[in-house]
Amino acid sequence: MQLRNVSLDDVDAYIRMRCDPVMMADLGGPLPREGMADKVRRDARQAADDLAWFKMIISDGATPEVVAGTVTIWSHDTSDGPMSEIGWMVLPEFQGQGFGKRAVRALLEQARDQNRWGLVHAFPATDNAASNGICRSVGFRFLSQAEVTFAGRVLKTNHWAVDPGKDLR
Repeated sequence: MQLRNVSLDDVDAYIRMRCDPVMMADLGGPLPREGMADKVRRDARQAADDLAWFKMIISDGATPEVVAGTVTIWSHDTSDGPMSEIGWMVLPEFQGQGFGKRAVRALLEQARDQNRWGLVHAFPATDNAASNGICRSVGFRFLSQAEVTFAGRVLKTNHWAVDPGKDLR
């Protein structure tokens, strides 16, 4: 498994993840295809400028064009100040093989090694057993249930946090 920055060539992978009803079931449903190319452009620009880490999960280094999913760390402002957040998605044909867990751990290890992002938060849907399991297995602490807004939709989530410098397993 490898991680690489999102590139302009990743529009199809974004569409497969973000516009699919099954992939987006825990995130309020599929997003429209319109705008995905712009989203990839914005994400690639932020990744190139090192403002956020938008990474594509590559299952096999011999085929870097085959994307298994994404893992991302970014910072955003909240009413309590800036917050670092991590999120991930794994395409159905790669689920259950450990790619999500390894990708999350790898990105958190990079955050630890670069002493960047501080406390990292995750907000998987309360009924997303796989993503909540990843949080538990890599060392996140459960803080509370929370309602968060994603793409204009209010979601019921579990709020987890990890200090990559101290808590990683």
